[in-house]
Amino acid sequence: MAPKNVTGKQQQHSILSFSSIKYGHQNLDSVDYTNNEMKRVKGLTTPAIKKAAAAKKAALKGTGGKVVRKVRTNTTFHIPKTLRLARAPKYPRRSVPRVPSMDAHAVIKFPLNSESAMKKIEEDNTLVFICNVRANKRQIKDAVKRLYDVNAVKVNTLIRPTGDKKAYVKLDADVEALEVANRIGFI
Repeated sequence: MAPKNVTGKQQQHSILSFSSIKYGHQNLDSVDYTNNEMKRVKGLTTPAIKKAAAAKKAALKGTGGKVVRKVRTNTTFHIPKTLRLARAPKYPRRSVPRVPSMDAHAVIKFPLNSESAMKKIEEDNTLVFICNVRANKRQIKDAVKRLYDVNAVKVNTLIRPTGDKKAYVKLDADVEALEVANRIGFI
């Protein structure tokens, strides 16, 4: 107990300090309890006392505080980018993987060995091929490089009246089209 010549408020404070030392409670000095309440405090656990202190602090603060609003500089609202995990499929969605339909052999069907094609080989250093209608110039150029191991300078194409695509492949100056044609075996 507190000394007898102490006022009521001081007595409360000393009892509270004593109980905080005895029971290991922290921050009890900021909470004011009456004597009857002090008797109940001894049986309470630490989290309950912390909760009571927080409630008192919130009650003193009040609800009339000023809320700081975020300044928005754009009319479009964007949802924040949350965690998006990469897919981890349990089974393949296709049973058999697709193979590219336009490989080098599908692009170039066969070399042309007509009279006009022979003239192109001899005079213009150009090979003539019949190609897939859906093949573009870049695919034709890559297919010639892969199949015959020669670099093409440029590729001109046209669609024949029969519906085939004819490609004029002009070769590099250091490569003879006649030698390549002999190696391919259509002369």
